[in-house]
Order: sequence, then C-alpha cells, then structure tokens
Amino acid sequence: MKLIWNRARIYMRQAWQWYTSQYRGRWYQKVMTPIASTFILFFLYLGAVDLNFLYLFGVSPAMDVIQNPITNEASYVYSADSVLVGKFFNENRSPVKFDEISPYVIDALISTEDERFYQHHGIDYQGLFSAFKDIVKGNPRGASTITQQLVKNLFKIRSQYSTGVLGKVPGLGILVMKSKEWITAIKIENMYSKQDILTLYLNTVDFGSNAFGIKTAAKTYFKTTPQNLTAEQAAVLVGLLKATTTYNPKVNPNNSLARRNVVLNNMYTHQKLTRSELDSLVQLPIDLNYNVEKSYDGSAQYFREAIKDYLEDWCKENDVDLYSDGLKIYTTIDTRMQRYAEQAVQKQMRTIQQRFNQHWGSQSPWRDEHGQEIADFIEDIAKRSEHYKQLAARFGENADSITYYLNQPHRVKVFDYNSPTRWVEKEMSTMDSIRYMVRFMHCGFVAMEPQTSYVRAWVGDIDFDSWKYDKVTAMRQPGSTFKLFVYASAFEHDDEITPTTRYQDKLISIQVPDPHDPQRFVTWTPHNANGYCTGANMPLKSAFAQSVNTIAVKLGQDTGIENVVDMAHRMGIQSPLDPTPALALGSSDVTLLELVNAYCTAMNDGMQRKPILVTKVVDRNGDVIYDCERDEAAAKAVIRYKTAFYLQRLLYAGMHEPGGTTQALWEYIHCYDTELGGKTGTSSNHSDAWFVGCAPGLVGGAWVGGEYRCIHFRTGALGQGSRTALPIFGYFMDKVLADKRFPQYHGKYPTAKEEIPRDTYIGASVYVSRPAASTDSTSSTTPTPDE
Repeated sequence: MKLIWNRARIYMRQAWQWYTSQYRGRWYQKVMTPIASTFILFFLYLGAVDLNFLYLFGVSPAMDVIQNPITNEASYVYSADSVLVGKFFNENRSPVKFDEISPYVIDALISTEDERFYQHHGIDYQGLFSAFKDIVKGNPRGASTITQQLVKNLFKIRSQYSTGVLGKVPGLGILVMKSKEWITAIKIENMYSKQDILTLYLNTVDFGSNAFGIKTAAKTYFKTTPQNLTAEQAAVLVGLLKATTTYNPKVNPNNSLARRNVVLNNMYTHQKLTRSELDSLVQLPIDLNYNVEKSYDGSAQYFREAIKDYLEDWCKENDVDLYSDGLKIYTTIDTRMQRYAEQAVQKQMRTIQQRFNQHWGSQSPWRDEHGQEIADFIEDIAKRSEHYKQLAARFGENADSITYYLNQPHRVKVFDYNSPTRWVEKEMSTMDSIRYMVRFMHCGFVAMEPQTSYVRAWVGDIDFDSWKYDKVTAMRQPGSTFKLFVYASAFEHDDEITPTTRYQDKLISIQVPDPHDPQRFVTWTPHNANGYCTGANMPLKSAFAQSVNTIAVKLGQDTGIENVVDMAHRMGIQSPLDPTPALALGSSDVTLLELVNAYCTAMNDGMQRKPILVTKVVDRNGDVIYDCERDEAAAKAVIRYKTAFYLQRLLYAGMHEPGGTTQALWEYIHCYDTELGGKTGTSSNHSDAWFVGCAPGLVGGAWVGGEYRCIHFRTGALGQGSRTALPIFGYFMDKVLADKRFPQYHGKYPTAKEEIPRDTYIGASVYVSRPAASTDSTSSTTPTPDE
C-alpha cells in the first residue's frame, strides 16, 4: 500500500510539472492551457455536482426520473353516458402530442426563446457568453435554453432539491441549482429527440391564468385547440412566457400587443414569416376569447365534490393524487338524468320559495319551537362570518365600530331565481345580505338503481356557487320515512306479523326518561298528524300508506327499538341512532343518501350494497387501477326475501291504498306502464320534508327545508313532504319515463319469487277520512311531562 501511494505521488508530481511547463512554452500553449483548464475544471465541477461529491451539492434528479418524467396533469371526470363533466386539478394541464401543435407555435417559440435550439446540446455556450457580456455592461438577462426551462418546469429543481453543504454559503446556492439545471438539460438532450423536448416543454410551461400547457392555454385565451392556433395567436401565447402577468392580453392588452409583435418580428427575422405576412399580422388586434377554467366548472358540481370524499381513502391507500395524476374517472352519473333532476329541483324550489315568501311576508321566519322569533339569530350568524372576524381583528372589543361596518351598504352578489345567471349584484350591508340569504329554502335529491347501487343523479342544493354545503349528505330528521325500518323489523322478527295484520289506531302512553333529569320519568303520548285517533283496526299496509303515527310507535314497541336500530343499520343507515320510542317516528338524524340507499335494499329483495359513485379509474398510462366490481364489496343479503317483498307491497300501497300519502304523485306522472310507490315524511316542526319514490328499477329521494332548522313553514300542509319534496321526484320521474333512452326503468312491481300466501299482503284496506290533507307528519317526537 505504501508503495502504491509513493508511486501515485511521483505521477502527480510529474503531471504537475508537465502542466506548469505549458505556461513556459510557445504562445499558443500559454493561451490554450488556461482555456482548456477552465473547461476541464468546469466539467469536473459538473461531475462533482451530479455525484453530490462529499455531500457538498445535494441530490440531483436521478436517471430514472429523467427517463420517466411525471408532470402534474388534470384528472378528467366522465359520466356513465361518456360526457366530460369536469376536472380535478391544481395545475390545469392536459398533454398533447407534437403533431397536435400548430407549426406556428414551434416557430414562434424557437425564434423568441432559443434561436439555436437545434444546434446546442442543452447549454447554449454562445448565449451564455453573450449574457455574460451584457451583465458586464449593466444589462443583465437570462440565457436559459428551452431545455433548461423544461428542467425548471418538469423537475422543480429550485424547490424540490437541496443544495447540500455549499448551498448554505451565501451566493453559492443559486450557482449549485443552475449547475444542476445544466447537467439535467444535457442528460435530457442525450435521452430525447428535439421534437420530444419541444412537446414536453409546451405541455408543462405556465401560460398564466391557471393555464398550464399549450392545450389549456389555447382554450383559455382563444377557445381553440393547439392545432388550430394561428400565427398571431401563437405569438401572443409565446409572448406570455416572458412574464405571464405583464403580457397577459386580458389584464394588460397593450403590453400583450407589443410583445406579440416582437415575437412576430422574431419569426420574420428567422424566415418563418414573409414580409407581407408580418406587415399584415402586426396590424391585427388581439381577438381574445378569454375564459379561465376553474376547478368548479362543469356540471354535477355537488356530485363531483362527493367523488373526492368517495375516493379519499382509496387515494391514500394507493398513493394517488386526484389533482395531479392525470386520471380518467368514470362515474355512475348519467348527464341526461342529472339534467332532469336539476330541472325538477329548480322548478319545484322556485314554487316553494314563492310560497314560503308569501307565507311569512315581512315577518322573520326564524322561530323557536313555540313560534317566537329567535333573538340575535342574524347577529350570531354574522359573528361566524369571515367579514366579522376581520372587523374584530381590526377593532378589537370596539363593538360599535364592528356594528357600524356590518351595517354599511356595499355591492354584494346574491342568489336570485329571476336572474339568468342565478345571481345579481345588490347594494346592501353584510347584515342585510345574511337576512336575504337565510330566507331561501333548500333541497337535496339523489336517484339510485337498487339492483346496481349506481347513483344516477345527484343534486346537492339549489345553487352550488351560493351554497356549497351538500344537502344529500346533510344530517336531518327523516320523519315518517323512517317507519319503513319499524315495519321491516316487525316482519323480520315475527312471522305472525304481515302487511294484513291489524293494529288499532289508538293513543298509547310510554314512560321515558326526562331529557332534563335522567333520574325522572315522564309520559310520552304520540299523536297522529291531525291530532286525533280513529280507533279503527287497520291492516299494517293501510297504516303505512296513511302514515299513522300511533301504530308505528306501537309496532316499534312490540318489536323492540333496539331491533329497529339494528334493522336500519343493516339496510344501509350508517348514522348513529338514538334507541328511544320516538325513533319510530324518525327522531334521529340521517342523510338523504343513506336513506335512499336503505330503500334500495327493500327494492333489491333484501340485498344491500353501499352507493356506487365511481365505476372505474384509469391512470395516465391507460391502466385500470380501480374497478368497483373488483374493489368494492358485493351486495349481500341483510334481510329475508319475504321481509323485502312485504316492504315492497307497503311502498306500493302508498300509491294505491285509499288515503295513501303518496297518491299525490299521480299528478306528476304521465306514463302509466310503470308502477310506483314511496313514502313521505315530515319532522314535527316542519323543518324537514321528505319523499322517497320507488320504481322497480330506480329509487329517488328528495329533502326540502331551511338551511337552519328554525326556518320552516308554520304547522300545516304547506311544509309537508307530499307538498314540497314529492313533486321533485314526480317531475324527475316523469321526464325519465318519457325518455325512450331509458326503457330499463319501466316495469311493474314484481310478484312473489317464493311461496308467500296472498292473504298476507292482499286484503281489505281501511281508509279513515281525516280533516288533514296529509298525515305524514311526525307529531310530538319530543317527550313531554305528564300533565
């Protein structure tokens, strides 16, 4: 070892002596030696940077990363009928191929950004030398090649890679980063063709206005495709690359026009345009067709937001990013049915809003359970607003100043049914805008196929831009729609109970814990919606159809409330349920989505499956990485077939039994080859109105109510599910059945698939004439003290 070291020292000494002798040789040796030394040292330095010698320079992009670059791409969301309904993106980018890009774009880019692009190998040494001279003269400018700019866009070296130990030395960090860009540019030039480099660059570069890549830029600024860009349009886009805000044609049109003409002159200088073409093009104004695409643009906005939640756990488990991985997400939504659902919601909710405004007039609709106006209701909402928080931070405890500015009029955008754009600008204060907006009634609607669990339509509220809180997944009291689970539990646990079993409509008294003092019991006496009982012995199918509360509560007591809770959860309710006697009348909150899914269990012969929103996800390489039939649990039997069949007969009875609360649906359906059923529901103070409609191949549910539970119709028929929620399903289903493209949703309720005696579900009905227009409302769901 010592011998090797000695020999090495000798060779190094001899090499040094030879090197220094070159400076004593002829004149050309004296000139060329330092030049050659500089180049050698430069490349040795680059090698040291690339290898992160002694951890001085930090890690550089690895070869496999350069060979397989991954860019942030928008993910596309498609409907079941193959319509693009929207995108998910952080950087709105959609890649194109080289032959899909106008030659004008290529010519403008090279002529302006890198005139020696086809001659250099990643670093333009002539450009570097010229830039150095300009720096010395006091006119600093950049000398990055297109390849180097691609490195910045593609690998984010300056933000995602460290500079090692030397980076901590002031002034050296930027040199290290620049060196890594040079190295990576050289590697790219050796791996890719010039054509591929241009394509990669144009697919990754930022054109401003949330437009990343040439495809999005062409659509954003000119509403065209990259292939159809004209010379002057290409010059505008290339001109943006120098400064996306300064030369933005929308924000700074004069700057953009001047910069465009500079680019056109560059194209002429490099013989890409003739003199006559240049002279005519520079005279043209910029014909802008500007539209910045936002992540919320597109259709079915509430549904698209639901998709994020639906795929959230799967994305985490599989390290997938919806916003940057360039996925193709195929969903269950049908745009035609979605359009019918949105039209039904808008038609009915406009009517309800007019009715609600007339109902309250100039009075404030926010009322407590005793009908008294709630004090400081608007003020409490204001205190949760961002504007109030800003004022509080500015004025501290000076309440007068905060109140003053909250009541100062200013221009605000508010929702308006009568405006074509659904919003108008008005001069009003923050407090007045809150008073204006809280008076609107809201709704949710969702439609599913019971056999597949595919969600075909989803409307989260009346306007996504104004209210982004999705009412399909909001927690509200289901009222009488919950009775389905009471009857299901009875059928499942007692073979003696069938739809023709008779129960008496009479008052019952139940001892329940006092909500204010758990040590004390109070008597709860549930009533029917009209306030009295008939005393009639009624078949359960009539009791269900007419929504008799007393019988539902008695049936719940007989079968056991704990069994009712278990049944609801088995059928698809996921929300926690309070096992009190009032649960039989829907006193615990659920969501519309899970309620409709649970009704699908009944319509699917007792087979239960979670709602399906996405059928397939394909990655940017075309590989299927998620398949609902492969990756989701299959439907499983959760109740007996006989129980499910009985439930179907109950739902059918709502339309066909005398006094059925669902019979109002006949006013809206004009297709008579399809049998329908369903159930209405209304909470005790009319805060929540529901309807779940059931055709053999489609189940749809609607909820209507105020944003806050204290905003509702007064007690009366106006706020009941049959008057508010039912028409939404009616309008929707009428359109679906009239559409010849949906023959699968026509049909009759099925006959029994196993031996079930007809006398257990076909028998004499009992109809009791009642003063109330409808009896679907839950009454006295809150226990009250025994008087």
